[in-house]
Amino acid sequence: MSASAAPAPAVLVIAGSDSSGGAGLARDLRTLADLGVEAVIALSAVTAQSNRRVWAVQPLAPQLIRAQILSALESRPVGAVKIGMLGTAAAVEAVAEILALAPDVPLVLDPVLRSSSGGELLDAAGQRAMQARLFPLTTLLTPNIPEAAELCGGRPPGGSDVPSRLAWAAQLLARGPQAVLIKGGHGTGDEAADLLAHADGTRQWLSSVRLAGSVRGTGCALACAIAAGLARGQALQEACRQGRRYVLDLLAGAS
Repeated sequence: MSASAAPAPAVLVIAGSDSSGGAGLARDLRTLADLGVEAVIALSAVTAQSNRRVWAVQPLAPQLIRAQILSALESRPVGAVKIGMLGTAAAVEAVAEILALAPDVPLVLDPVLRSSSGGELLDAAGQRAMQARLFPLTTLLTPNIPEAAELCGGRPPGGSDVPSRLAWAAQLLARGPQAVLIKGGHGTGDEAADLLAHADGTRQWLSSVRLAGSVRGTGCALACAIAAGLARGQALQEACRQGRRYVLDLLAGAS
């Protein structure tokens, strides 16, 4: 890079820490490094958790989250934003207040409601705030099947979940996101199929062979890899395909 060249756009990551290193901010930064994309960060909460349980969660003060985002945006150009765990309604409000000032920056929202071990990471008030304040700013929402069911007031289905996912996508799109990617990792069958649904009514199924490997933080990695693609100017569908390829490589390495 020449001395006069502007830095390439970075991804702004807003997420909680994970003391196990498997998910959260640690996974996000590892993903962006693997893809050769720089990061600026805003920490939303500190968690103490392992692969088996959440020990403790300490949300950061909203004014500190707000200050981190403002300083990150001042530091260098941001080509996309990836949001993970926020923890509280107050954190959601703080993030939405600032990001509303940058509506042209693509936003990937991973609605982290619970840890892999089942511990609550965003309560009902936080969910309501997220849907009211962040969904309308979101380029792509990336819930897994249990998260989509919870956000829509239902339960994950057994057997064929295609009709449920189509219905959930319609409900979630009605709340403001430009697109929704309902991830199929919690589904059944030989194929893992993600539903990419757009507000204009178009739908695509992005499918691959279901792998036996298990890796914590795949939801974080997928959303971050998609944000990396958007920061580089990729179209949304191609960014989603890039993200899926990255996660498939992670799972294949764990098989």
